[in-house]
Parts: sequence; structure tokens; C-alpha cells
Amino acid sequence: MKKGVSISFIFCLAALCAVLVLERNSSAQQQAQESCITEKCHSKIGKEKFVHGPAAVGDCLSCHEKKGKHSFAPIKNVGELCYKCHDKVDTKKGVHKPVRDGNCTKCHDAHQSPFKFQLRANGSDLCFLCHDKKLAAGKFVHGPVAVGGCSMCHNPHQSDHPKMLSAIGNDVCFQCHTDKAEAFKGKKFAHSPVKDSCINCHSPHSGEYKFNFSADGTQELCFTCHVDKKDWIASVKVRHGGLETEKKCLACHDPHVSNFVKQLVRQPVESCNMCHDRQLDTQDGKIANMKEYLSKNKNQHGPIAQGDCSSCHNTHGSDNFRILRKPIAKAFYAPFDPRNYELCFNCHEKTLVLDPKTTTLTGFRNGDQNLHFVHVNKTPKGRTCRACHDAHATNNPKHIRDAVPFGAWGLPVGYEKSQNGGSCLPGCHQKFGYDRTTSVKNR
Repeated sequence: MKKGVSISFIFCLAALCAVLVLERNSSAQQQAQESCITEKCHSKIGKEKFVHGPAAVGDCLSCHEKKGKHSFAPIKNVGELCYKCHDKVDTKKGVHKPVRDGNCTKCHDAHQSPFKFQLRANGSDLCFLCHDKKLAAGKFVHGPVAVGGCSMCHNPHQSDHPKMLSAIGNDVCFQCHTDKAEAFKGKKFAHSPVKDSCINCHSPHSGEYKFNFSADGTQELCFTCHVDKKDWIASVKVRHGGLETEKKCLACHDPHVSNFVKQLVRQPVESCNMCHDRQLDTQDGKIANMKEYLSKNKNQHGPIAQGDCSSCHNTHGSDNFRILRKPIAKAFYAPFDPRNYELCFNCHEKTLVLDPKTTTLTGFRNGDQNLHFVHVNKTPKGRTCRACHDAHATNNPKHIRDAVPFGAWGLPVGYEKSQNGGSCLPGCHQKFGYDRTTSVKNR
């Protein structure tokens, strides 16, 4: 009997203790709520859209240490206090300065906020509490910046990459610009700034020019690196017409990657034919539809056959006729001067027109008489190379013309080939023949 009474007494005592503990805890919580969240004091706590957990349940003593009836110890180390509940965010190579300083409340309100995560402002407005607003003040603003999405590229707490970026180098850009990431794969040539960093040309925040450029992207931006081209183009007498188009440099070059040399948008001749597929009016006169012309004339000049117009033409500009790299006499007649043929002599031997006799320099000879010398090396009416040859293509051997412009007249050449030579019946003299083995006697 005594034993039963003793056990019942113990159970009753334990239950009484539990009730007392609950009442004490409830009383302590109620006291905290009554002492902090009252109409007279902190009445606004809990009224915002996002409220810190302890504040939401009135548990002020989770963060604040009470010293008296309405006296609390100052919080000396905010970061350390936050880490009692939250995971540490200062373990990587780079740590955001407020985090590093343990100043979590620089960005987060410790009690409540109208913004998610109890932030002190929304989106980029939060960042601009510290960072200069001029970053986003350009005429053109990067999409994430424009919508306040700084955290699309930057981690607000910590990162293993510079500038608190979410990835390294161009990989940050490729997180969104997947089309560029795909386009860059497998290309033979990449523009140097692209290989280094997209931000060499594009501002990641904003810019005064389209695509967040620091200068006009069709040419002026190019000139910030290609100073030699800027100076050259500014100084030459004849500029390439492509530079006068709306696209300027981009008419021929891809600023990112290409499968063609010099970042060309197509194979060199095809790049030229994007514009030279029609007759063009220039300061040097009309230029034929070269795409059509080349398709109709199969015996092409070596550089054309190799697909390289730039062997003869400076594709940006030149002081010479037709933006040629070196001088060439453009008239039908010209007093002989080797300087008139510098372009041709860039590949062909000068002795072709200097030696009156030869058995090796040229196939255009009558016996050993050098007929190039006969035609070209005379004054005042030396025939220029262009009088007989087309520098692009013909359907005749050695690029010999069917006819040549002679003022308003299309002067016929009248060339016929034979086994060891040939003959000409041009508009400038009677029919003459030549034979490399047995010389022909012409009147």
C-alpha cells in the first residue's frame, strides 16, 4: 500500500514540475513579447511581408540578451550571431566585404522587410546602396542589370572567382548566351579579345552604344585596338567601299569567331562577292559584276584561283587605283617605267620586260625575240599589261582579253593560239604571228 502511494506521488510531482516549466517558458515568452512587441514600443514588428523567424514568433531573446527590465546587451559580432542558426558563407576564396566584416545587416534587416530574404532594398537598388549607380547609367543596359538581377552573375556572399562571379571568364556570359557558346565550338579562328574575355568589348553592366559597347561597334570600337588600321584608312586616297556601308568593318569580319582567316564572314573571294555581285559605281569608275564575270571566265589569274583577292588589293584602302597594293598603269598606253608595273612585278620577274632577247623568260616570243619587251618597253606608247591581259579571268590562255577598253571603243585583241605560238589581229595593227621554234617574219 505504501509502495503504491509512493509511485503515485512521484507521478503527480513530475506532472506538476512539467506544468510549472511550461508555464515558466510561456511566461518568459509572453514577457518578452510584452516587453518588446507592444503598442508603445515595437508595434510594427511582424507587419512587413517578410519577417525574420524569431521576430515572427516574438522570440526576441534568441538574438538579444536581456540585462534588465528593458535593457539589452549590445550585439558586438553580428556575423557570429547569424552563424548560430545560418550556414557559414565565408569559406571560399572571395568573400563579399559586408560578409567578410561580419556585417550581415548591411544588406539584410534583422527583423523584417518588404523584400525577400529581408533585404534592405530590392534588386540592384540594394547593390547601389554601396556601388556606384553609374554602372547602370548607360543608354544600353545589360539585361540582368536592367531588371535588378545582379545575382545572375555575382554571388552576393562568396565565390571562388574574381568579382564574386558565379563562374570564371566567358563562362559567366555563356550561362545565358548559349547561342554564342555553341557558335564558338569548333571554329578555327577566334578574335583575340573573345579568347581573352568578352568584357574587352562589352560592358557587363551598361554602355552608350548598342550591345553595351564603349564605342560604336561597327568601326570605332575596332580602332581602339587596331590603331594601325585606323591611321591607314584615314590617310589613304582610296578607301574600300565596304567601309562606307552601314556595317563598316562588320561587312567583312566576324567580331567573334570564324572558320576563315582574318575573321572573315566567308571564304575570301566569297566575302568580296557579297558586294561584288552587281555593277558598282566608284570614284575610279564602274566596276563590273565580278561574281558573274568570274563564273563566265574560267581561266583565272593565280590569286583569284587561290581565292585571295587581297594578294593584289588592299582590302581596307590604298593610294592606288582600285585599292591595289602597288601601282600599275591603268591606261592603254604609258611610257615605259618599271614603277608603272610594281604590282605585276610583285610576282612576275622584271626581266620579262627588260630583256629584248630570251628563250626562257616568256612563251610570248618569236624565236628568241621577247615580245613583252617589244610591246611594253617603249616610249611614248608602251602598251601596258592591262592592254592585253585581264587581271582577273578570261576564257583565253594567259588571261588574254577578247577586247580591251580603248576610250569608248572595245578594241578587239583577236588572239589565236597555235602549237608553238599564236597570232593577234588587234584593232591597233595588222595580223602578226609568232612562233617560239621557228620565228615568223611579220611585215
